[in-house]
Amino acid sequence: MLSKRTSAYGLCVMDQPKTSFSFAIANLEQTERLGRWLGSRLFPNSVVALLGQLGAGKTHLSRAIAQGLEISNERLVTSPTFVLIQEYPARLPIFHFDAYRLANPQAFRDLGVDEYYSGGGVCLIEWADRIVPALPEQYLEIRLEIVQQDVRLCQVTAIGELYRKIVENLRLDWSDGPEAS
Repeated sequence: MLSKRTSAYGLCVMDQPKTSFSFAIANLEQTERLGRWLGSRLFPNSVVALLGQLGAGKTHLSRAIAQGLEISNERLVTSPTFVLIQEYPARLPIFHFDAYRLANPQAFRDLGVDEYYSGGGVCLIEWADRIVPALPEQYLEIRLEIVQQDVRLCQVTAIGELYRKIVENLRLDWSDGPEAS
């Protein structure tokens, strides 16, 4: 069910329905498995918002998603912190953003992000929590939280109906743990 709320800008907005799934990731291999799984299921104009503190694994997960998108050389995928955006050819073009150094959501919009959202590729946005008002109406949110040195709590949330099936399938595929997927 959609609910109304007032945004920070005083506008009435409708909250998108959300479907979430949370689970622990015990090591880098499981992070890679998750990323490949997600990348193989993304579609043209997908937007993936990656959240988590420094060192949580956002770039590592982005690299694994690129593998699932059949990138020819995953080593090309690095943190775009200093260039803000990198583009990679794959089954679908990958547009990899890093919002860490941006002052506000408008600075993100000024990158021409709306054209990327509709550019037929996959947008991977690290530090997306810094630019939430500039995100599209629907997107897949992945929150990584450091629990221990190698262990992460991962919460995958479908913001809107477009991504609901991905989260539901993830819940089914990973119900016995990431080793089973």
